[in-house]
Amino acid sequence: MLKSLSLLSLTMMLTSCSSEQNIPADKFDLSNWKITVPLDQDNNGKVDEVDTKELQSYQHSDFFHLDKDGGLVFTSPNKATTSKASTNTRSELRQMLRGSDTSLETKSYGNNFAIAAHPDSNYFGQVGGRLDARLKVDHVAQNAKVSKKPAYSVVVGQIHAGKDKEVVADGNGFGWGNEPIKIFYKKWPKHNTGSVFWTYERNLAKDDPNRTDIAYPVWGNTWENPADPKDTGIALGEEFSYTINVYQNVMHLTFTTKEQKTVTYNIDLSNNINAYGQLDKKDLPAGYSGDWLYFKAGAYNQCSTKEADGIWYAGCSGTGDWKIDKENGDYTSVTFTKIKLSPATKPE
Repeated sequence: MLKSLSLLSLTMMLTSCSSEQNIPADKFDLSNWKITVPLDQDNNGKVDEVDTKELQSYQHSDFFHLDKDGGLVFTSPNKATTSKASTNTRSELRQMLRGSDTSLETKSYGNNFAIAAHPDSNYFGQVGGRLDARLKVDHVAQNAKVSKKPAYSVVVGQIHAGKDKEVVADGNGFGWGNEPIKIFYKKWPKHNTGSVFWTYERNLAKDDPNRTDIAYPVWGNTWENPADPKDTGIALGEEFSYTINVYQNVMHLTFTTKEQKTVTYNIDLSNNINAYGQLDKKDLPAGYSGDWLYFKAGAYNQCSTKEADGIWYAGCSGTGDWKIDKENGDYTSVTFTKIKLSPATKPE
């Protein structure tokens, strides 16, 4: 383990910029984030994670760096090292309310937030929270054998519930690690524009057939509709913004861009009323009221190279050689000009 840590520290030193160059932490407040990158540079068989302290001096010239205009670039190939429970690669930040205080464990209440309905909400680092982001999607993977829902798409922001065996063991329907929101950008290869939409995952056990992601449109279409969104969509390189503001129990969403109308949604995360105000009898009646939660932002590539049953395995192309995959367009890349964490704010 000591050898692995030393190798990773050396890697971070080598991939950090010199004092004459800007690094991401010079332009963005990364004091409450860690990052997962699609690498295994210490050869320990696990995806590399850079914790908050090291992140303040970290960059990677391929997967996490500033562009010439000061935008923060996240890039992730179709095929590379992934986290244990996923077949999708990511260059993605994970909220760390603890900052650099490693006396708090990653899964501890103090390092995560909960909604007000959680019975122990007062013990969390925050009740609710807010993430504001402004970004453009520069590239999505273009080659998939099967046109399943996630093909040609990237998740650029999300709230993740804690995956916790101890919570699952309580038998109250929590701890499965589901996501009350994932924000997608998807563009089919022959379309001029892509679509922005978000999904809510029913908070059910992984083997429950009703556990699914329900898509809500923002601009263009959702992943069920393969029609060209044309002028209702968002082009590659076109900037848009999102705000996720979880105040008390309600998640307030706002999506803005120059060329389209502002779109808003509200959904109560403490029950099973959907974002259209309708009862969803298939969802957990208590929603996410018993889970611990955290924000994520970056490029979570949805174009898995795995070809199998289930909606998530689109058989996207990729060799695992970054130079080849970049030339073939087998990757996703997103540039953020704003990523800001803050406490929840009361809606006006």
